[in-house]
Amino acid sequence: MVAALTALCMALPANAQSQADLITPVEDELTFVFIPKVIHPWYDVVREGGQFAVDELAKSGIKVEMIWDQPPTADVADQNRRIETNIGRQPDGLAVACLDQATNTQLLREAKEAGVNVYTFNSFCDEEFPFVGQRDSYGDGYDLGKYLAEHLGGKGKIGILAGSLTATDHVERIQGFKEALKEYPEMEIVFEQPDNDILEEAVALTENALQAHPDIAGFFGSNASNPIGAARAVKNAGKTGEVAIVGMDDLPEAVDFVCDGTITALKAQRQWDIGYWAVKYMVAMNQNHTYPMDHNTGSRLITQDDCGE
Repeated sequence: MVAALTALCMALPANAQSQADLITPVEDELTFVFIPKVIHPWYDVVREGGQFAVDELAKSGIKVEMIWDQPPTADVADQNRRIETNIGRQPDGLAVACLDQATNTQLLREAKEAGVNVYTFNSFCDEEFPFVGQRDSYGDGYDLGKYLAEHLGGKGKIGILAGSLTATDHVERIQGFKEALKEYPEMEIVFEQPDNDILEEAVALTENALQAHPDIAGFFGSNASNPIGAARAVKNAGKTGEVAIVGMDDLPEAVDFVCDGTITALKAQRQWDIGYWAVKYMVAMNQNHTYPMDHNTGSRLITQDDCGE
């Protein structure tokens, strides 16, 4: 036995590889392309977080160019063209907020096969790709459904502004919201329409719903635009405090509507964190560091209690 151990030790290299040798130093400037679902103020905050990470990395000698290639509208074909074009440009990192799970997933596989480091953010695409953002969109919808139902005493007609019908986060929020309302048999969904993440459409749809259902008691907005659109329409109709609104995210105008009582509650994601960590993780990919497949940045409830005097 001693002889066998001695022979094994002699066969090993004199110096085992250090784990530090597994890391690839970044010497050239890195290029990261972000492709969101649409041009939107929500993504401006993601970009701010990303820029903070870029500036932080520059202090340590790592240069990153962050490019945002943003579709003007939430159009699946347009977003996919941008993904295809950027695969051909071979960036050091490609971050995509999936607008259409099926077609986006296929293109992201092509990007990986082409040697592009892929990250997904904001809207989940597939377990195959690392993701940073709020994973529990269903839970956000459910929480807002429960909050609205309890606020209304478990009774009333409800409208839903459905955002983009192919975006997984919008779809899952609506599913969660509807599941919560199943517990309240005296609540009825009388209106449900997609606004395609366009604020003006959300305003017009809410106006139509108010006219068609004068006794409507509340609205649910599945994205960052439509709670604002609903609030503008409700306020213009003189129904602030009479018609309740719940929805997503904390854009400044939405928070103002919470504080003046037009919006009842919001669930806000942490999009600054999303941008910050997306940049950090794509650098890690280029350095051959480990990185998480699922970084859930979560969300928080905002009500009038959170407003200062």
